[in-house]
Formats: sequence, C-alpha cells, structure tokens
Amino acid sequence: MTDPAPTVVVPRPDDFDDIAELLGDAFHDPYDPESREAARGVFEPDRALLVRDAGTAVAHAAAFTRTLSVPGATVPAAHVTMVAVATTHRRRGLLRTLMHRQLRELHDAGREPVAVLWASEGRIYPRFGYGLAVQRLTLDCPATTELRLPEPTSAAGTLRLAAPAAVQPELARLYDRLRVERPGWSDRDERWWRYVLCDPPGARDGATARRALLYEGPDGLDGYALWRSRPEWQRTGPTGLVQVDEVVAADPDAYLAIWRTLLSVDLTRRLSYFRAAVDDPLLRLVNEPRQLGPQLMDALWVRLVDVPAALAARRYATAVDVVVEVTDPLLPENTGRWRLTGGPQGAACARTDDPAELACDVRCLGELYLGGAGLTALAAAGRVRELRPGTLAAAGPAFGWHRAPAPMDIF
Repeated sequence: MTDPAPTVVVPRPDDFDDIAELLGDAFHDPYDPESREAARGVFEPDRALLVRDAGTAVAHAAAFTRTLSVPGATVPAAHVTMVAVATTHRRRGLLRTLMHRQLRELHDAGREPVAVLWASEGRIYPRFGYGLAVQRLTLDCPATTELRLPEPTSAAGTLRLAAPAAVQPELARLYDRLRVERPGWSDRDERWWRYVLCDPPGARDGATARRALLYEGPDGLDGYALWRSRPEWQRTGPTGLVQVDEVVAADPDAYLAIWRTLLSVDLTRRLSYFRAAVDDPLLRLVNEPRQLGPQLMDALWVRLVDVPAALAARRYATAVDVVVEVTDPLLPENTGRWRLTGGPQGAACARTDDPAELACDVRCLGELYLGGAGLTALAAAGRVRELRPGTLAAAGPAFGWHRAPAPMDIF
C-alpha cells in the first residue's frame, strides 16, 4: 500500500513556531529565542510550502524575495531556504513534491528568472536542476607569528571598532555601493540587516559578541569586517581564535589595513574565515599563502527558472552569438533551442529553429550563470556537448567575468 499524496498548504504566520521546531530537529540545531525572532522577521509565509501529518509539521520549503548580483547586473532571485523533512517522513517523496511545486510556481509567477540556495549536502539539489555556481574558500590559519602582510602604502585611513548594530547604516551604504560589482551577493533591506547582525549569546559557543572593524578613508567608510574572538589558553600562554564573518572593502588600502588588524589581535594565535572568495586578495598578500590552509567548498547553487529571461538578464565578458540546445525535464518550457546574443552592454535570448551549436541541461546553465564555472571545463567533464567545432573556444570567454562570484549571505 502506498502513502497517499501529501497535502501541501501555504502556511499562516502563526505556523512559524512549528516550522522552526521542524528545522531545529532536521538540522540538529534548535533555535534559541533571539535567533527564532530574527528568523521570524524575514519569514515570508506566502512564499512557503508546508506539509502536516496529524497536525505535526513534517516537511517545509520556502523562498525569500531578494535580488542577486550577477555579471553586470542584478536580477530578482528566489532565495530558497528553510527546506526540511522530518526524520519520520523521509523516503516518501515529500522533498521532491515541494521542490517540483516550488519551481512550477516560480516559473508561472514570472517574477524571478533564477532561484538560488545553499545546500546542506551537495548531492541533494542537482536532481532539481540546481548547478554549483559559486565556490568558496575556507581559511584556518595561524595568526600573529606565522603570517606577514605588506606594509601600508599610505597613512590616509583610520581604523575604529564599534558595535555592529550601532553602525548598521554605514555598513549598509558601503555594502550597497559594492555589491553590484560582485556576482553572488544578495541585497539587504532593513529586515535582512537585523537578521545578519543578530548575535544571541547562546549561539556564540564561548566567543565574544560580534564586533565591527571599520576603515575610514578621506571620503568616509571604505571597508569593514564583522568578527569575534574566542579566548583559548594553554600552559605556555594564549592561543585565542579570531573568527571572521565578513570582510567588505572598496580599495586595497582598506582591505590591507583590515587584514593587518585581524591577523594581529592580541592574545590570539589562529584565525578562521569560512566565506572567502576564490580570488580573495589575501592569497596574494600574505608571505606564505599555504599557511592560510585554504580548502575549496561549495557555496551558492543556482537554478534557471526561466532560461531566456535569465540569460538575457546578465552581461557577458565578450561578444557572444550562440545557439544552445537545453533540456529541462521539470520545466519543459525551458527545453529547446535558444539563441543567445550579447556582450558587455546587454543581451537577448529567444527561441530559434537554427541548428544548435552547444547542448547541455539546465543544471549546467546554472553552473555557468554567475561566471564562476568555465564552459570548456564543463565540456571536459562531459556536461556540455560541442555540436559545431570551434564553438567552445569562441563562446567560452563570454560566460566568464572579470571578478569571480563570491558568497556573502547564508540564508
């Protein structure tokens, strides 16, 4: 006997506490009261899908309404989040039901041509057409004694410490100024800044409250870092840890000054940073880059919901004119041949009957979308087929970008 099809409903605001309990159990990390209220503040019940069994929340998926920076532009993007299935209800197709319905609703609404998420496990979302678009570096390195940075090139700037909430408007102005230049960053309104800066004592794992380190240039704020420290001691002395959450800098002077400070905090001997970009300047500045202990990890996964709208929304590094044969078993409207034309100033994408020059699935387009994956690398992995010789070499540079995509928010 098979289980009946689940009833999927749009939750009400007062369903949030039940959803939070489900998420806490699924991720083995219950919300403390302050974190729960912060999450409630960004929850959009009308964009969520919920399954109950005998009144208990057993499966859930949601999306946040935000924009995403892409090469040369910003686009509305469904930030998929809060996805969980109860341990008692696994292997019943609930995740598949929620993901299929969510994608269908996103496509039919026509507002967001792409969806983006962080994956708890990399094997989960490719089957729904999500491709790994952004990778990150995790850094775990010695501080103070092992690493050296260049001396400052100028003395024009000054550093100061502040409570993050007290300087949130300044942080927001700098973040908004710079985020359009870096594919992979999401917009932050007031609700999101409150969420990002939420710092409940119960979630600090023995570390201090989060601090803001600000770099002031001649014309105002040019850089900041969000960080905390954790005291650790051995018989021979202090071995404290600096935990860096976020570094934003408008120029090399600000960047260097911030990192010189973070790597020389008194009574600390190690530093960790889990959201470094793969082209992070720190790799080129320290005297011994291998001491940074960089490890490559997945970050953002992207799904093209509306292929022509998504491909036309971004810019391309060089001129491109290519016909791509796309397959998308979940959203058949995306399946077919599409002619993409464009360059640094804009792009267009329309259905065509012309012969295809490349062929790939929609997941592959998600990997390419933010400029981080190479077209020829995907072809070498068998993910893209070249149907007209020479197309890879001609079109490949267009899909890249002058800055690697980078992760910022975990949502």
